[in-house]
Amino acid sequence: MHRHRSNLGTLLHHVHVAGPLSRAALADRMGVNRSTILALTTELAAAGLVCEQPPTGTSGAGRPSLVVRPAPGVFVLAFDVAVDRLTAARVGLGGPVLSRLTAPRPRAGVDLDTVVARLAAMGRELLDAAPAGATCVGVGAAYCGMIRPGDGMVRYGPDLGWVDQAFGRELARALGAGLPVAVGNEAHLGAIAEFERGAGVGCPDLIYLHGDVGVGGGILVGGKLLGGESGYGCEVGHMLVNPVGGRPCLCGSHGCLEAETGEYALLAAAGRPPGPIGREAIRAVVDDPSAAGAVAEIGDWLGVGVASLINLFNPGVVIFGGMLRDLYPAAAPQVAARIAEHAMPVSRERAVLRLSALADDATLLGAAELAFGPLLADPLHR
Repeated sequence: MHRHRSNLGTLLHHVHVAGPLSRAALADRMGVNRSTILALTTELAAAGLVCEQPPTGTSGAGRPSLVVRPAPGVFVLAFDVAVDRLTAARVGLGGPVLSRLTAPRPRAGVDLDTVVARLAAMGRELLDAAPAGATCVGVGAAYCGMIRPGDGMVRYGPDLGWVDQAFGRELARALGAGLPVAVGNEAHLGAIAEFERGAGVGCPDLIYLHGDVGVGGGILVGGKLLGGESGYGCEVGHMLVNPVGGRPCLCGSHGCLEAETGEYALLAAAGRPPGPIGREAIRAVVDDPSAAGAVAEIGDWLGVGVASLINLFNPGVVIFGGMLRDLYPAAAPQVAARIAEHAMPVSRERAVLRLSALADDATLLGAAELAFGPLLADPLHR
């Protein structure tokens, strides 16, 4: 029975991530015979999770293998809490963003009540607008801070001072959908999303670097997130890169990677006066020829950090997301030079540097994957 339930989850995961697949392709991927695939798809179809259709554009002798695809109408709510922006979306089984809402988030300190109220209102609006018969099977949220596994407690969110804030519990209560809210660190979830659907597909050993105001990281080893003993691993933004005379960091240290490469560091290096902040300010610096020296300075420290990560984890791919997706193309020469200088040749020879393929949706889709997790683990236990 356990093997059967596991096979149900595995099949559903394949069509969720890869899209429509023939019964024959599923049998090959799972290493089972076609009669087993028939039994599994029959159960999943009866539960309203998949549907089967004849393939299009086929010809020739013999009956073609039916194509299994995610059923329409099955979705999750996904939330993304960034420093400057709140996003809520309805994401369907198979990964499509069906609808979304966004709102600005002022940098106003500890704002749990405001964030929860706004997200809950957005979530209820999305639920009310869902088509008749559609089913919400989970809720997930990405937050820019350190999250306690299991209960969605934000243990530490340095950019706005969140410490031990019961975000997951309070959002579930305010949303009132009868579903728990699974919460994960935004960079951790971005790494998972890029592995499943983005620039890391086929690369089970990857590092995802996410720039918001600071810098977060998600590291996959053998396709599994490196969480650490308590779930707070991969805080690469607080890896020491400049121990002598480094910039002060919000964590209380000096010379951390995010202190030397984050938004504040770039704007300070470019001599930008107080005023616009956020992604538009970053892009303005990157696009300004007179700020090339500032971009190069930040690129040097980013390269030092990436070189250390390559030496430690020997990744197949390093992915730059969030604000770093805007910065990296301009700073690539400095990053490459530091990697060549500081990373061991045998560790760096196969490491590929890429921009996030999911762009600003990486963390949102990671939150959706978190929400789909229980369904994919046990599709019929709902």
